[in-house]
Amino acid sequence: MDTFDGFPHDPGPGAAADGASREAVLQAFDTLLEPARFKDYGPNGLQVEGRPRIRHIVSGVTASRAFIDAAIDAGADALFVHHGLFWRGHDGRVTGWMKQRLARLLAHDVNLLAYHLPLDAHPEVGNNAQLGARLGLVADARFGDQHLGCIGDARFEDAEALARHVEHAVNRPVTLVDGGQGAIKRVAWCTGGAQGFFEAAIAAGADAFVTGEISEPQAHYARELGAAFIACGHHASERYGAPAAAARVARALGLRHTFIDIDNPA
Repeated sequence: MDTFDGFPHDPGPGAAADGASREAVLQAFDTLLEPARFKDYGPNGLQVEGRPRIRHIVSGVTASRAFIDAAIDAGADALFVHHGLFWRGHDGRVTGWMKQRLARLLAHDVNLLAYHLPLDAHPEVGNNAQLGARLGLVADARFGDQHLGCIGDARFEDAEALARHVEHAVNRPVTLVDGGQGAIKRVAWCTGGAQGFFEAAIAAGADAFVTGEISEPQAHYARELGAAFIACGHHASERYGAPAAAARVARALGLRHTFIDIDNPA
């Protein structure tokens, strides 16, 4: 478990001593991320109701048991995550890992807020925008389902140079399939499990596509289309949106914010 450098962890001199209401925090996140605009795989917003007053928001990527425990130890009143507990098609029974996670949240009266596609898409604090910023890329167009994919100009000698740059930015090894396209002038990216966007990225004019995961077909597509595919890890690509969004809301409401990163090799 690590706290992530580069994001504010303290409330600052203007912090509200009694915090903010749960409704005010939820409204602030809804206003920022506009979940009603998206057709998503699960509920966005408040997933587990906790105490009515919030002073300390702890953000993270996934509402895993390890993250919940670390956030409770840090004194969280509310958790803000990208991957929540409830997904379309999941078994609705509260047993096993689901019982364990919910039991901790309920026992400590901690709120859980989760935003999936809205957090990916936000043009400033979203996962795609934040990854683009780390890579030094600026999106000048969008593509793919619900316009989640980003594409922008770049200057890399070849795919290996881009892969090295991505590795340095996310601080982990990447998987590169080099289609032999030569110089990289347009890079498309979409965080997480967006490997299915690859063909749309190439159709949009990209020489290379960066995402979190790779599946079997993408290696063939890269070689046959003459384009580069880079997978840098689902978790690694999505570490940046949650703390950026939570920090913005915390500053606006005078709350404390901490980001806790539970490492995940996937």
